[in-house]
Amino acid sequence: MEELMTHDSHHSSADDARDTRKAALRGWQRTCPSCGTGPLMQSYLKVRDKCAVCGEELHHHRADDGPAWATILVAGHILAPLMLFVFELWRPAGWVMAVGFSSVFTVLALYLLPRLKGVFVGVQWAKRMHGFGHNG
Repeated sequence: MEELMTHDSHHSSADDARDTRKAALRGWQRTCPSCGTGPLMQSYLKVRDKCAVCGEELHHHRADDGPAWATILVAGHILAPLMLFVFELWRPAGWVMAVGFSSVFTVLALYLLPRLKGVFVGVQWAKRMHGFGHNG
């Protein structure tokens, strides 16, 4: 039992070695959460299997629908008050509001999506989730 507790406490201190905030920021910048230098993405949303600079394995990530959910949440919270402000101030036609804000939402979503995916990957790496803990 003592061995088990010693192993668990050692594992816990190893978890603390990865700075979650720094890894999330590196993810936002779309760089490797480990070294902060290598590119995280292979293409627009495809995460590299391995960092080209430090060799950290990145294929473990399980971002799934999280980045899309966060993108909609953030964009909606930015645009909803803006829509209300624009409508109250200028009273544009409905079609102008629909076309205008749909376009703004699309651009904002395209900007946020890969960055938020990087944040999800960075946090998973820092917390040693989904197989990232086996890399040391």
